[in-house]
Amino acid sequence: MALIDHVLGAVSLLTLLLLVVYVVNQTRKYYRLSRFKGPFSTGWCEIPHIYAMVTYRSHLWYKEVTDRYGSIARIGPNDLITSSPELITHMSAVRSPYSRAAWYNRSSRIEPGRDHIFSQVDEEKHTKRRQQMAAGYSGKENTELEPTIDKYIDQYISLIRQKYLSTVAQHRVMDFARKTQYLTLDVISDIGFGQAFGDLANDTDVDSYLESTDRVMSSLTFVCASGLLRFLQWPPLARFMGPKEGSENGFGKVMATARRLIDERLQSETKSKSDMLAAFMRHGLTREDLFTEAWLQILAGSETTATAIRGTMLYLISNPRVYTKLQREIDNTVAAGLAPGIVSDVIARDLVYLQAVLREGFRMRPPITDIVPKTVPKGGDTVAVDGKTVFLPGGTHVGYSVNGLHSRKDIFGEDADLFRPERWIADSSNKRVHQVEEMKKTTELIFGYGKYQCLGKNIAWMEYSKAIFELLRYFDFALARPQDTVMERNHIGIFSALEQWVIIMERE
Repeated sequence: MALIDHVLGAVSLLTLLLLVVYVVNQTRKYYRLSRFKGPFSTGWCEIPHIYAMVTYRSHLWYKEVTDRYGSIARIGPNDLITSSPELITHMSAVRSPYSRAAWYNRSSRIEPGRDHIFSQVDEEKHTKRRQQMAAGYSGKENTELEPTIDKYIDQYISLIRQKYLSTVAQHRVMDFARKTQYLTLDVISDIGFGQAFGDLANDTDVDSYLESTDRVMSSLTFVCASGLLRFLQWPPLARFMGPKEGSENGFGKVMATARRLIDERLQSETKSKSDMLAAFMRHGLTREDLFTEAWLQILAGSETTATAIRGTMLYLISNPRVYTKLQREIDNTVAAGLAPGIVSDVIARDLVYLQAVLREGFRMRPPITDIVPKTVPKGGDTVAVDGKTVFLPGGTHVGYSVNGLHSRKDIFGEDADLFRPERWIADSSNKRVHQVEEMKKTTELIFGYGKYQCLGKNIAWMEYSKAIFELLRYFDFALARPQDTVMERNHIGIFSALEQWVIIMERE
C-alpha cells in the first residue's frame, strides 16, 4: 500500500507540475499579444479558429474579426489576422525576413514528406524551385498556353449547345458549377500533363477525380485545423490513410495516370517541345518533382479559376444592367471583327468594361481565401498598420483576411459591399486614376506578392477572361433555382462547389 501511495503521489505531483507549466506557457503566450484585440478566448485557445475552419467558413470569420477589431486582430494564442495591404506586402517582399508558417503551408502536401512550391517553407529551396518553374508558366517556353485554353472553351460551348440549351417550349437545367470545373480541370491537366482528363468530352467526372478531391480537401482542412499535422503526415500513417495509387477510381487512379503520363514525357525528346513539362524538365525538375508540382497545379489551378468564373457569372445574372452593358461591349467587339474565333488574350485585356466586371467579380467573390500566414522574424518587427506603429513579437504568425481586405471602404468606396464594376473605370482626374491603381494592387494580392507571387496568375486571368466573354457572347443565362444560388465549402482557402443550377438559351 505504501508503494502504491508513493506512486500515486508522484503521479499527482507530475500532473500538477505539467498543469503549472501549461498555465505558465499559455499565460506567457496570452500576454505576448495582449495588445491585440480579438474574439473571446482567442488569447488562450485555438477553439474559435479551429471551429471556423472545420465548418468551412474561415474566410467569413476572418472578415468578421477584422471588421470588428480592426486591420490587425488576434485569432489565436500566437496568431494574428490582417486586412492591411501595407503589412501584407511588407511580409511578402522579395527581401523580407518573414517566412511561411509550417502549420498551414505543409498541410497542403500531396505526398508525406515531399514538398511542392506552396508547401515548401525553406526560403532558399522555395526560391530555387520558383526559378526552375517560372519559364513553364510563361509564353516564351510554353507557346501552347493560349491555344490550349481556346480548345477547351470551344468544347465547353459545344457541350452546352449539344445537351443543355433551353427553348421557350422546354427548359433544361445545367449545374454550372460542375461543368465549369470540367472546363478548368481539362485546361490545367492538359497544360500540366500534356493530356486532358477528358471531363468535357465525356460530360462526366472521369475517374471520380472531383468527388475524391473533395474528400481529400476535407481531410487536409481537418489536418490543418487540428494541429495534428506532424502526426497525421507521418509517412507510415499517411500512406495507410491516404489515397492508393492504382485504385480503380478516384484520386489514386488519377495519381497513377499522372505518373504514367509523366514517365512517357520523360522518355520523349524535350528540346523542341514548348509545353510546361518540357520547360520544367529543361530547368532541372526530377521525376518526383514533376509529379508533386503537377498535382499542385491541378488542385489549385482548376478549383480557383472555376470559382472565379462561377462567382462572376452569379453576380452578372443577378445584375441585369451590368449583364446587358457587358454583352453590348462583347457584341461591338465581335461586330468590329476583333474576335473571329475565341477572343484573344490581347483583345480581352483591352476591353474596358469586361475587365471592370472581372475585377469586381473577383473582388466580391474571391476565388481563393487562403490565410497564408507568415512568421515574424526572430527579434520581432515594427510595422505600420493604418498609420499606426505596431510591434510584432518574433515567432508570431500573421495571416491574410482576403474578404476583409476586399471590403475596405477607404480603398473601394462607401459601397464596397455592393457589386458595381464602374468603380474600376478611371476618369481623367489624377486622383481617380491613382485610386483605381491602388484598388488593382490591393485585389491582386490574392495572387500573392513578391517572393510568394503565384506563377499561374497570367494563365488563370486569361482563362477567366475568355470564359466570361465567350459565354455571354453566345448565350443568355438565368438562375434555375434563385433560392439556392450556389452552394460551396471553403477548404482552408480553396472552394469546392456543390451546385449552381442555371437555364441557358441561345442568343438570337
